[in-house]
Amino acid sequence: MTNLTLQTKPVKQKDIKRAWHLIDAKKKIVGRLASEVAKLLIGKHKVDYVEYLDIGDNVVVINASKIELSGKKELTKTYSRYSGYPGGLKRVSFKELKDKRPEEIVRHAVYGMLPKNKLRARRIIRLFTFRDNKHPFEDKFKLQNTKSK
Repeated sequence: MTNLTLQTKPVKQKDIKRAWHLIDAKKKIVGRLASEVAKLLIGKHKVDYVEYLDIGDNVVVINASKIELSGKKELTKTYSRYSGYPGGLKRVSFKELKDKRPEEIVRHAVYGMLPKNKLRARRIIRLFTFRDNKHPFEDKFKLQNTKSK
């Protein structure tokens, strides 16, 4: 009689297949969009997910300028950074950032949702955000659609 045990096969770097996901941010709440994107970047939607490997997919977010916040946050939310020098505290309101660089709103929210570990920088590199619906990755989605058929 043989002993039947189920073993989990380790995931190797060469076995990782990265898909491309296109997400439209039009009329979506920032936090809800960010958690959805972070899950795709981490790879939690995959069957062979392990927390110590970077197996996530590439994500393209379009229409970042049409993103929304819930409640009164659009008037009160500010983004701040500090250089470390006296007088080096810079604050930018949500409205200003939305007018100048709306891609940074999405990137900042997703970055905060990613786990704070050594894989965070590699994961955020695979996030591509665009102000409107024009992006240079059309060929990736066409190629992916022809493979799935």
